[in-house]
Amino acid sequence: MEVLETQEQIHEAAHAGHGGHGEGGKNKYIAIMISILACLLALIETGVNSSQNTYVSSNIEASNLWAFFQAKSIRMTTMTTAADMLETIRPEVQSAEQAAVWQKRVADWRATAQRYESDPEKGEGRKELVAKAKQVEEKRARAFAAYHMFEYGAAALQIAIVLSSASVVTGMVVLAYGAAGLGVAASAFGLLGWLAPTLIHL
Repeated sequence: MEVLETQEQIHEAAHAGHGGHGEGGKNKYIAIMISILACLLALIETGVNSSQNTYVSSNIEASNLWAFFQAKSIRMTTMTTAADMLETIRPEVQSAEQAAVWQKRVADWRATAQRYESDPEKGEGRKELVAKAKQVEEKRARAFAAYHMFEYGAAALQIAIVLSSASVVTGMVVLAYGAAGLGVAASAFGLLGWLAPTLIHL
């Protein structure tokens, strides 16, 4: 919808350019500027959508990882408690065979609890899950910051296009200069969104 409106504004600016030689030349440059602003707006809107999708998917992934972490914590606590209880209720008098079975059961449960704590091979221990979740949260935070940068850039470009169109209608060159300034600011926001979204906080 915004692209269609921008195309109409470009057409109006170009059409208004036939009103006089000097005025027409000025309006022609403004029409070119509107075209450039529209292209920048399309690029930044792509960044808005991309960062928004990244944020949503990262948020879901982080939630799943923390839920998995909680499940591992519950299982680890269960295994540790069971091993402690088994050692507590161990009979004082046992045969060598019974003692071996008892000790093996306790050792197996404690080993299972340890795997729930850390499992580098599968990467599904609590320790590994925390590391993964924090990485995903950093990705989510970066996407959220980028989304804001792109949103600011898109808003600045929309205002710049409106000012450019108003410059054609009113003949006020200062509006065109204001639009150009906003275009530069929007480009800066777009670059921040792509390269360093967390550099500044607004």
